[in-house]
Amino acid sequence: MKRNKGTVYFVGAGPGDPKLLTLRGAELLQEADVIVYDRLVNTDLLNHAKQGAELIYCGKQPQTSCISQEEINDILIVHGKKGQKVVRLKGGDSSVFGRVGEEAAACRQNGLPYEIVPGITSGIAAPAYAGIPLTHRELSSSFAVVAGHRRKEGKKEEINWRSLATGIDTLVFYMGVKQIGMIQENLLLHGRPASTPVAVIQWGTCDVQRTVTGTLETIAEDIKKERIQSPAIIVVGEVVRLREELAWFEEKLESSPVFQEAISM
Repeated sequence: MKRNKGTVYFVGAGPGDPKLLTLRGAELLQEADVIVYDRLVNTDLLNHAKQGAELIYCGKQPQTSCISQEEINDILIVHGKKGQKVVRLKGGDSSVFGRVGEEAAACRQNGLPYEIVPGITSGIAAPAYAGIPLTHRELSSSFAVVAGHRRKEGKKEEINWRSLATGIDTLVFYMGVKQIGMIQENLLLHGRPASTPVAVIQWGTCDVQRTVTGTLETIAEDIKKERIQSPAIIVVGEVVRLREELAWFEEKLESSPVFQEAISM
């Protein structure tokens, strides 16, 4: 008997707080035969899995050798062709720096049906938890999300720094902590004022969230002093000033033993 093909579901896991998973995402996790998950996925979400579901970790650690994109594609295809329901669980939203385009294309090329389930991306959620709305009627009517890391293999940078520096009110950089000096240099070089407020949010929406604020002129030194590391989101723009009034999440964390232990390390 010919076996029916399975389906691959690309599910956004949200930014870290497990309660920010969508209802559709939770439903699919409960039904999945196989869950292929990333490094930044909160593993508490795997508690939704049914008994007997196969859990496959394929996280990519920065600066280390890791499973290739081609190998991940093959995992999805092999299990899908077995007729299994496969959930590809990705941190944040799979359509924002999540390579869902490449993985969905591999499914299409192999005749596998798929569904893309959006998630809450960290570039919006982390600032919100830090008390920083990306838009504001008086301060910002536009925002852009930008990959902050350098391309591998010496490929030419494709970031239009002049347009970003002067044409967008709020900038959100993913994966940019190690390149904060480069980001700072290019924005200043292309016309962004040195006094522009900047926030760097580490482990946004998690119970160890930390936020460091400064200006475009000082932020590289500020985060070095505070030992901020990835994963972190960088927010550049006047909306960062609203944090002084609107910060709420970290106020709730101040009495948390987990948070206190983390910042003392």
